[in-house]
Amino acid sequence: MTFKELHLIAPLLDALENEGYTHPTPIQEQSIPIVLQKKDLLGCAQTGTGKTAAFALPILQLMSEPPIDNGHKVIKTLILTPTRELAIQIGDSFAAYGKHLRLKHLVIFGGVPQGAQVKALRAGVDILIATPGRLLDLIDQKFISLSSIKIFVLDEADRMLDMGFIHDVKKTVAKLPAKRQSLFFSATMPPEIQKLANTILVNPEKVEVTPVSSTAEKIDQYILYVDKKDKRKLLSFIIKNDKNIDRALVFTRTKHGADKVVKELYKDGIHAEAIHGNKSQNARQRALNNFKTGEIKVLIATDIAARGIDIDLLSHVINYDLPEVAETYVHRIGRTGRAGAAGIAFSFCDDEEKDDLKAIQKLIGKQIPVIENHPFPASTSNVVKINLPKNKDVVKRPNAIQNNTPNKKRFNKNNNNNNRPKPKPNQERW
Repeated sequence: MTFKELHLIAPLLDALENEGYTHPTPIQEQSIPIVLQKKDLLGCAQTGTGKTAAFALPILQLMSEPPIDNGHKVIKTLILTPTRELAIQIGDSFAAYGKHLRLKHLVIFGGVPQGAQVKALRAGVDILIATPGRLLDLIDQKFISLSSIKIFVLDEADRMLDMGFIHDVKKTVAKLPAKRQSLFFSATMPPEIQKLANTILVNPEKVEVTPVSSTAEKIDQYILYVDKKDKRKLLSFIIKNDKNIDRALVFTRTKHGADKVVKELYKDGIHAEAIHGNKSQNARQRALNNFKTGEIKVLIATDIAARGIDIDLLSHVINYDLPEVAETYVHRIGRTGRAGAAGIAFSFCDDEEKDDLKAIQKLIGKQIPVIENHPFPASTSNVVKINLPKNKDVVKRPNAIQNNTPNKKRFNKNNNNNNRPKPKPNQERW
């Protein structure tokens, strides 16, 4: 199927062609017709599936339908998103897809002076993309009215819950007109999120393009067991010796940990920058731009920044620290292997993180292969195993990762070497 077959208007098709897009992703193919029919939508899709275009394109089309008010513009579409980075990314998408349309969009977020945002609001805006805190602040100051909202989008709802924004979301929804179209997107669908969706949506169509516990296709995943004290040495070794690394996104659990890794890498002659909530907006954007342009090839991030980072052809994701929440692993490694491209995810695991690794492997339903011959092996050699169902596939969707799933005998010390999977080039080099 092509975008033209989705009955998108010519200005959108021209913009898509300029961006090099001709065929929709599964969530776009399923969601765009639903939104164009002005129905409520519940979308369950992991990161990197093309979710932003799935709502941006039909919204731009609906907003372009007559009658078009040529007077002072009022906000008719509100898109609520958890992080500044994600808000900027969505704004960039609306700018790219809507460049041939006479629609004005604005991105607002906290952490910066509000003056420029207020000035733009006064000039008139059709589509508002906002983070919860700044939105409610400007509503309280009477700079924003939601009384004319026709379309409401709640993006990354589960991340809203993780970040403690659900109360702000509910306050925002209470200010919206009862008669509206609502689009609700979440990468995972725990009970709390389903309950929230039930309060926002009316007879929604549901789109679920992949199981919520699955990792994106074409991502080769590897575990490297290492003592906590040797993680920085291992990271430096990989960055310096793996010639396949074009750009690497490295995840730590804490902001302090991210800054510490940057300093330690600098001592090893590796220029990296960190992006997390304690950084100023300018510093975060500068680091992200430096990473996108290739000025730096290593970016250290916390999970708060994870879903706001959209990098084309990101070759590697490295979990310096394993996440405590298994679903977060799926989101982290989803920054690579996007739009059908290949990607590699390395995960360091120290002795204290083995329970976290076990939870991750249970969630994704696979035993992640281990790279054993690196120069900083862990002092304890116990490999984390999970019991997979016998004689049946764990993940049944056709595009699930199968390419580096280890043979069940891989970790059996009595197994003949001829039965072991052929190692990847990186494993051979290390």
